[in-house]
Amino acid sequence: MIRTAHAADLDAIAALHTRARATYYRGRVPEEAYAGETEQARTRDGWARAVARPAWQGQVLCAERDGEVTGVAAFLTADGVTTLTQLHVDPGHWRRGTGAALHAACLAAWRRAGIERVRLEVYAHNLRAQAFYASHGWRPDSAAPAGSHRTLWLEVGAASGE
Repeated sequence: MIRTAHAADLDAIAALHTRARATYYRGRVPEEAYAGETEQARTRDGWARAVARPAWQGQVLCAERDGEVTGVAAFLTADGVTTLTQLHVDPGHWRRGTGAALHAACLAAWRRAGIERVRLEVYAHNLRAQAFYASHGWRPDSAAPAGSHRTLWLEVGAASGE
C-alpha cells in the first residue's frame, strides 16, 4: 500500500533511509557521514520538515506492507522546479515492486498537479538506482558538471508507467 507519510512514521522512515544509504555509501564515505548519531538526527529532522510541508510544495509517500514502512519517496517543488528528493526502499524489501509502486505514485501526483518535468540527483556510485531510474524513463543531464552525483530528468508525459 502507498500512502501519505505522517509524523508517526518518522522513526521508521529515518531508520529505513539510513539502511538504504549504507548499501551504496559503505566503503566509499566514512560511516559517520551516513549512519553516525549526528547524521541520523539530521536525517530525521529533514524528514520531519518534509512531512510537515504543505501539499502544494511537495509530498512524502510511504510504502507499507503488513504495517511496516518498506519504502519512502519525497518530492519538492520550489522556484518552479520539481525535484524527486528521495526514493528509498528498505534493502530487505528489494525486488518486490516497492520502488516501482512508489515511482508510479509520484508520477500520478505529478500528473494531477500538471507537472511536466522532474529532476533528481543520484549518487554516482549507486548504479542500482541509476538503472532503476533509466528503466522508468529518467535521462542524464549532459550539461550537468561531473561530480559525486548525477543529475537526471524525467519528462512526465513520456515516463514509463503510462
